[in-house]
Amino acid sequence: MRVGLFVTCLVDLMRPRIGFAALRLLEAAGCEVVVPTSQTCCGQPAYNAGDRRGARLLAEKLIVEFEGCDHVVAPSGSCAGMIRAHYPNLFSDDPAWCERAAALGTRTHELSDFLTTVVKLDKAPGDFIGTVTYHDVCSGLRELGVKAQPRALLAKMPGVRLVEMEGAEECCGFGGTFAVKFGDISARLAEKKCENVRTSGADAVVLGDLGCMLNIEGKLRRMGDEKTRVLHIAEILVGGAERGS
Repeated sequence: MRVGLFVTCLVDLMRPRIGFAALRLLEAAGCEVVVPTSQTCCGQPAYNAGDRRGARLLAEKLIVEFEGCDHVVAPSGSCAGMIRAHYPNLFSDDPAWCERAAALGTRTHELSDFLTTVVKLDKAPGDFIGTVTYHDVCSGLRELGVKAQPRALLAKMPGVRLVEMEGAEECCGFGGTFAVKFGDISARLAEKKCENVRTSGADAVVLGDLGCMLNIEGKLRRMGDEKTRVLHIAEILVGGAERGS
């Protein structure tokens, strides 16, 4: 199975270890992983800002880079959601490109969904020990139906105990450009999310999108919480994460 890993621009620029963790997980599942070196952005920021031309140019580039793969996997619910849910709309006036976009969308997956529903990973190689709580990323949850998949993977790790926080499905306030355009509302949402994380008593909050990770981690630290760790699901599953207390 030839799998294209879409690293995402945010992971590449801000926390590349997530991309390497995703690569190791896919290889552990027996996939032949292809990582196009020319990849950049899926076009989501431009699309959300109303720049359809800019978004379309990036989308065309991505389609060309990945359409030769059996599957495309991204460690991001929002980027995978952009490809699957929004590319067809972006090309609605161009039947040829719309067909190519839709075909790629059917083969595009968020990482935890791919590991559970496609390759059916039976054992996570990570050795994390501690209590975690899970934040459901808006795009992954609402556009892709990612909810049970990461929890099923965490359940395969004997050292991990999952405690559900209140409002796990509620937005953290990031929302890409939303956090910039509506900063006050975003900050209040982030504070509520972080209060729920802290109330859960977990050693770490785990999630599947770096944008939300940066937002939650930044707010936790500004609230004086230097202890609660913020980890991507790939980091937990692959191992190497510092053990919780």
